[in-house]
Amino acid sequence: MKEIRAGFDAVLITTGASEKRDVKIPGRHLKGIHFAEEILTQSTHRVMGDAIPSHETVYAAGRDVIVIGGGDTGSDCVGTSRRQGAKSVTQFEIMIQPPKLPSFPRAIDRPEESAWPAWTHMLRTTSSHEEGAERHWSLETVAFEADESGNLKGLTTRELAWFTDADGKKVCEAVAGSEKFWPCQMILIAVGFLGAERQGLAAELGLEFDARGNIASQNYASSERGVFAAGDARRGQSLVVWAIAEGREAAKAVNEFLKDKDA
Repeated sequence: MKEIRAGFDAVLITTGASEKRDVKIPGRHLKGIHFAEEILTQSTHRVMGDAIPSHETVYAAGRDVIVIGGGDTGSDCVGTSRRQGAKSVTQFEIMIQPPKLPSFPRAIDRPEESAWPAWTHMLRTTSSHEEGAERHWSLETVAFEADESGNLKGLTTRELAWFTDADGKKVCEAVAGSEKFWPCQMILIAVGFLGAERQGLAAELGLEFDARGNIASQNYASSERGVFAAGDARRGQSLVVWAIAEGREAAKAVNEFLKDKDA
């Protein structure tokens, strides 16, 4: 990186937000518990014809699979597990089930908390879900369970009751006596990301981070003069359309910086 900084007047960081959020649950170390990225990345490599070492293989065939996380990545895990021949696929979401709305809700149909033009808070069923999965909401995983050989045999959950407190915030409490054991041989964790990786490139450059774990920036310029950031590294995990837009805007910012530098 020192050589790059010495040879170029500006550097744009677009390394994504790959710092995965983990779950702090007893039994997390058990064999059979994986980050979503592991099965999804391997699936892509197989499609491309790449070989996966047997000791690294994450494959759902013949297994009862539980996906923790109800977002887009969790949906991808559902579909991938089904296509690999999973015996069953179940998906958990800690939040309350969103309202069922028409496929293209009009303004009058939308909840107050997501009025137009905000992203509509509504129940979404993807093509992966349509391939077959049980979906459950307001569930918190409290423990991963092992068999006598130390292998994953299932997990225990408890139900959550969500309500709005005196300050208007959504909070929850555990429902007494709602614990349930779910047998499974594979668990896929898809609970989001914490932002850009702090080690490596960012550490070498001495970049500052914001409260959300993203590279701190002002008009795409980072805390280090001549270093810019765009895309997920700057705004957090998002959609490819935002990556395209941010790339264009960051290029403008870099161009202005270079013009001022040469003036």
